[in-house]
Amino acid sequence: MYITRHMEKTLAKTEKMFGAVIVTGSRQVGKTTLLRNATQGTPYVTLDDPILLQSALTEAGTFFKNTPPPVFIDEIQYAPNLFPYMKMIIDTDKKKGQFYLSGSQQFVMMKNVTESLAGRIGILNLPGLSLRETSGIPFNEPFIPTESYLRRRLESSKEIPYKDIWAAIHRGAMPEIYVDKTQDWGTFYGSYVRTYIERDVRELTQVGDEIKFLQFLTVMASRTGQLLNLAAAARDVGISQPTAERWLSVLVASNLVYLLQPWFTNITKRALKTPKLYFLDTGLAAYLTKWSTVDVLINGAMAGAFFETFIIAEIIKSYYNAGILDAPLYFYRDKDQHEIDLLIWQDGALHPIKIKKNADPHKTDIAAFKHLDNLSGIERGDGCVICLYDQLVSLHGEDKVVPVTLI
Repeated sequence: MYITRHMEKTLAKTEKMFGAVIVTGSRQVGKTTLLRNATQGTPYVTLDDPILLQSALTEAGTFFKNTPPPVFIDEIQYAPNLFPYMKMIIDTDKKKGQFYLSGSQQFVMMKNVTESLAGRIGILNLPGLSLRETSGIPFNEPFIPTESYLRRRLESSKEIPYKDIWAAIHRGAMPEIYVDKTQDWGTFYGSYVRTYIERDVRELTQVGDEIKFLQFLTVMASRTGQLLNLAAAARDVGISQPTAERWLSVLVASNLVYLLQPWFTNITKRALKTPKLYFLDTGLAAYLTKWSTVDVLINGAMAGAFFETFIIAEIIKSYYNAGILDAPLYFYRDKDQHEIDLLIWQDGALHPIKIKKNADPHKTDIAAFKHLDNLSGIERGDGCVICLYDQLVSLHGEDKVVPVTLI
């Protein structure tokens, strides 16, 4: 069963612009499946094959004579020495769409890509499945709570039951576990964590104590939706703060964790400068923090944090799927504890968003939005409360109630 991915259209545009295209993303989000579907008829090479890998490493100069482009090379991070040869072929032939690449170990791979193929390669970051994709909704614009966006979005809206949304939050966004409903949730994520630590972390970061790294990963999951506090996390795990900083950079580069940056300018001097941490797969976060069933999660102490994490992740996916790697997303919190969960900066305006796990939106939910109105030089755009209410309605002025099903 192939699930149509929203990145397909972005990939089709990107391959016409560059000599090479690389699709990155965390493990098992469907990079290989996406590219194989998009490159049908194009030769496929995987460097997971030890014979092909040996050839790529020891005979790089002749590798593309045996496998001439166009070609799809999977797990390209294992043979970064191929990048200079790709550059020579692209510069000589001047053709677009010659190399299709995928890889999950982004921290080392992207350094080689930017050094060898700058200006010659289109970079896409594939996230896990979005609610739009699993619902079969073709609409693929990045989320923004404007009147025109919501009008277009309504044309392809689908009703999704309350319990199904929480089931999606708990089960997670990995295609394999979504397609195979019989797959045991705990077994899947247990294997995922082991593979991630054994293949990505062990090989590339020389983590001396894998048990402590797993503890660190779990502590980070328990703090999804919170301000980042690395000093406290380091104390909880029993590691130094520099080690915690290094390990966090691995989680970010692996696309497991996203750091939402605070909105801060010279005119927001009272704003905090610490980012907020979010797991990009709520199923993985639920597994690590031992919320074993949907009902336990819904009624648990972290329900609000998981709902917020899910909404932030869905909005991030809408930008990644459109090919926007650096999404214009921020949050606001000042020293007086006034907070806006999410700000989207577009066309010179800030769009404030409140995220609420209940279905009873009220004007008090957007009280903090007025702090943007007081910032000179900042235009305040349309805002909204994203919640489990089932109708798109006006709340106050240009601010609306937006159901989860419309993001």
